[in-house]
Amino acid sequence: MAQLVELRSIDVVPDEERHGTAFSQFTLWLGANLQITAVVTGALAVVFGGDVVWSVAGLLLGNLLGGAVMALHSAQGPRLGLPQMIQSRAQFGVRGAVVPLLLVIVMYVGFFASGSVLAGQAVGELTHTNDTTGIVVFAAVTAVTATLGYRVIHALGRIASTVCALAFVYLAVRLLDRADVSALLHDAHFSLPVFLLAVSLSASWQLAFGPYVADYSRYLPRTTSAKATFWWTLSGSALGSQWSMTFGVLVAATAGERFLHSQVGYVVALGGTGLAASFLYFVIALGKLTVNVLNTYGGFMSLVTSVSGFRGQRRLSRAGRAAYIGLVMAAGTAVALLGKDSFLSSFKDFLLFLLTFFTPWSAINLVDYYLISKERYDLPALADPHGRYGAWRWDALAVYAAGLLAQLPFLATSFYTGPLVDPLGGADISWIVGLAVPALLYRLVARRPAEAGPDPDREASPSAARRTAS
Repeated sequence: MAQLVELRSIDVVPDEERHGTAFSQFTLWLGANLQITAVVTGALAVVFGGDVVWSVAGLLLGNLLGGAVMALHSAQGPRLGLPQMIQSRAQFGVRGAVVPLLLVIVMYVGFFASGSVLAGQAVGELTHTNDTTGIVVFAAVTAVTATLGYRVIHALGRIASTVCALAFVYLAVRLLDRADVSALLHDAHFSLPVFLLAVSLSASWQLAFGPYVADYSRYLPRTTSAKATFWWTLSGSALGSQWSMTFGVLVAATAGERFLHSQVGYVVALGGTGLAASFLYFVIALGKLTVNVLNTYGGFMSLVTSVSGFRGQRRLSRAGRAAYIGLVMAAGTAVALLGKDSFLSSFKDFLLFLLTFFTPWSAINLVDYYLISKERYDLPALADPHGRYGAWRWDALAVYAAGLLAQLPFLATSFYTGPLVDPLGGADISWIVGLAVPALLYRLVARRPAEAGPDPDREASPSAARRTAS
């Protein structure tokens, strides 16, 4: 068992431990998106007033736009050999990176909880117990899988991408047999605010993967094409999410309250009874296990990165790994148990609220990596608060704060509506502002690579970083 547990955490993956191809990103992100929460996300576009045609179109646009940003983060993994969020130290400082890191941890716990609520329903049915028991059992399996690490996670993604794809084909056939597709397609009425809500829902879904997508590409050989990594990641994530969300749109449009009352129960009933129902409960749990393991693994990485910025810790024991993962599991399970009875009403606002915090981070990270640093970082300096990147980068933190504030006039949630939402017909375009404003500001204020620093030939080399640290 010990040999199965991944040894690396936030340290650089040496060249001799790299393996795999960019295609692995396709199967992982396809499997991670063919799941019930993505179905619910698609259904929300109809629940809040959209028709089938324009809901599907808006979701597709959001998946492509948000997926492109997410895939740009994925392309960083093979080049640097580092988890995603530790790269934020190059922008925010070794200790300043704790600001976006803490928000990312909240995201992981929230997604762990929302996924556990839906998976708990499925596990409860499979084990003939109840939702509470199902949530606890599912959380424990998630924690064990995340503790094993990278190789097991990718193996799980390969299995889930095949099994869940077959299940979704079967469910689509069953749904289309019941639905009057012609009537749904002819009942199209464009509304800009509702269309933009659909775009925002799917874009937020994709952008939320940004803080951890490179965690799962960092073991690829450093010679892996950035374009290949980008396109395989985008295609897997966009295809999987659009497939699930389109199914959710059709289900919500045809089932209405029956689906809203019990999302998991309705989907399984659609597929049949007996063995078919048991298989679908298993598929729902498997799909959620895949993405919940990503959330747990990412939460563990972010916790370690946050603590190490102040303690200087670069490596982690297996016991330490299990302890950090246990913390994420405990927090996510507690939130799931507390919020399981009001899931659907709060999930939309949770998604859009998260988007407010991660679009500025994403913009700053991508501008710095691709335009300022030209895909090169001084890797040893990422662990040194007295080094090139310093402890706190106040310019980046100020831009991040400006990016948050710039979104507020355009933000529309149940608990807050910005003053510019009504003039725009109720449309929420805060995520667009949250990408554009910090990207422009950071490009203006960021330090240029001409400043003193190590030899650039050493900067992106994991082997060189390891020699320097030793």
